[in-house]
Amino acid sequence: MTEIRSILASAKPFLKWAGGKGQLLSQFDTLLPPDLAGKEFTYIEPFVGGGAMLFHMLQMFPKIRKVVINDINPYLVTAYRVVKDNSSELVERLKDIECRYYELENEEAQKTFFLDIREIFNEKLLDDIDRTSYLVFLNRTCFNGLYRVNAKGKFNVPFGRYSHPTICNAETIKADSAALNRADITILNGDFEKTIDFIGEGYNFFYFDPPYRPLNATSSFNSYSKEDFNDEEQIRLRNFCALLDEKLGVNWMLSNADCSAKNPDDRFFEELYKNFYISRVYASRAINANPSKRGKLTELLISNYPPKGYGAFVAENNEPYN
Repeated sequence: MTEIRSILASAKPFLKWAGGKGQLLSQFDTLLPPDLAGKEFTYIEPFVGGGAMLFHMLQMFPKIRKVVINDINPYLVTAYRVVKDNSSELVERLKDIECRYYELENEEAQKTFFLDIREIFNEKLLDDIDRTSYLVFLNRTCFNGLYRVNAKGKFNVPFGRYSHPTICNAETIKADSAALNRADITILNGDFEKTIDFIGEGYNFFYFDPPYRPLNATSSFNSYSKEDFNDEEQIRLRNFCALLDEKLGVNWMLSNADCSAKNPDDRFFEELYKNFYISRVYASRAINANPSKRGKLTELLISNYPPKGYGAFVAENNEPYN
């Protein structure tokens, strides 16, 4: 049991994903439902992304009896299934790719290798383990660890020029596999609304981390798939959250951009979620092509319950409000 707990403690995202929540988890803990500890419940995450919150919840709440995760990106969903069910085979293939990459003599040869793998990933039929091994490789060696696709759904991030990237992190994959096998888990690929069909008996808790609304016209980054998550989609998500609240009595928490912090006249989310609880948390923007635009900013954390940390410190000089 001690060994299992030690392995689970190492679980963390096996991919770098834009908007990852690893840096925010300690703040999130203060805003979770007050009665969650010690409770058996179903955890549902309709926009799982890199999974920082998922793995954190699996570590923190041993009584989670059922997990439902979903994402619109089919290759990401495949990766979760492979990590859960075929972690040993994935590690072996990643070790082989890593060895071949390290043996290359110079950066130009590495770039050629990267572009060849990118073309195979985009154009070839692959089994799930190869697909996932190439996804991990591209994620570890592309520019800034981004996942971005064009209008045709093709991965198009350029080579990252890292001297010696970690391509195979066997310890993390092993820990993530153990975490994903810790509870009854359903892994879905599709629209976020389909998760409503998987609400379990008893207590359910949703965490939403959708593509963020851009802070300005040049900051948009939600091209994880060829589908656009625009303001109409943000409104549809709010309506889904209202349904969970009003008709089903399900607790939820949602993250999004703090647009009014950038532009005080842009109160899109304040109006959209005016009937719910809105708090601010600190985040650091790490993914930006311009280093001068990286740094600290606030994000919104919205819930349909009064968080246990509501009214207390959330972010310096930013009082929570509803």
